[in-house]
Amino acid sequence: MTETKTFGYVRVSTKEQNADRQTVEMKKLKINERDIFIDKASGKDFDRPQYQALKAQLRKGDLVYISSLDRLGRNSDAIKKEWEEITREIGADMVVLDMPLLDTRKYKDTMGNFVANLVLQVLTFMAQSEREKILARQKEGIAVAKAQGKHLGRPQLNLNTLTKQQRADLEANYTTWKAKEITSVQFMEILGLKKNSFYKIISEYEESK
Repeated sequence: MTETKTFGYVRVSTKEQNADRQTVEMKKLKINERDIFIDKASGKDFDRPQYQALKAQLRKGDLVYISSLDRLGRNSDAIKKEWEEITREIGADMVVLDMPLLDTRKYKDTMGNFVANLVLQVLTFMAQSEREKILARQKEGIAVAKAQGKHLGRPQLNLNTLTKQQRADLEANYTTWKAKEITSVQFMEILGLKKNSFYKIISEYEESK
């Protein structure tokens, strides 16, 4: 008989957001760190590398924890489709920590399934509605900014706009990189920078030394 496994899924919307709170929740459940899958990506769809890796590992009888339904996704139809695939086609269980009714281990009878499905419908609708509100506010903000003649787009990345963590990682790894003990690609990954931004920041840093 194949041993069942317990997994945790964590998602934050951007690389700048911290996933620690959700990860700590998973560790409190005694989930092995290697079985916690973390995506830093939008919840608009499920084209996320860690989510897809988790799904590929799931087998009948396995268990997946998520902290809240909006961490799974923001698109109502897509959430319901993924939920159905995991719980019915694969046969794994799902638990939403902040919504006890969304625990497929508890509700196996007809009435239980009806209640859980109703809650899922409501929450997925709310998750999508929240996303649509956010997008609408963003569009309104862009329209106002354009009307006022303000510059739009990302602020110019430079040494002064690095986060405290990026600055600390830069200073901690610069000498190692110069000694060729780590590659430029590895250094870029540590800093979370793309090639052009990386060399621009390095040039500014060297000039400031």
